[in-house]
Amino acid sequence: MDTTQPTDAPRFSVDCPSRPILDQVADKWSMMALAVLERPTRFNEIKRQLDGVTQRVLTQTLRRLERNGLIRRRVLETSPIGVEYSLTPLGESFRAPFLGLYEWTVANSVEVMAAQREYDERTSAR
Repeated sequence: MDTTQPTDAPRFSVDCPSRPILDQVADKWSMMALAVLERPTRFNEIKRQLDGVTQRVLTQTLRRLERNGLIRRRVLETSPIGVEYSLTPLGESFRAPFLGLYEWTVANSVEVMAAQREYDERTSAR
């Protein structure tokens, strides 16, 4: 049985299961939250480390990560009650490829910003 797709077929069909996962992990707040979760971390500590994120957006991000099985949410029986987040085994397995991407962005950010400036200068003259 031939399992190859015709060359004019879309590479990612609308119902491809990878699409919502890629959407989640490529989201900037998801990436940053996963970077912060090197160890179990409370909500407010995550928020303090992610400059500019709102409480609402961080809550939504953490819920999506939890729904996708990448993080675990644990209610702490403290006074007041606290919430702590940690990576699941699936989330840990994502760390290596994620860290590769993160390290690439750090190593190449100056070059990317220079390309953006060059593009902006070139297109603003049009």
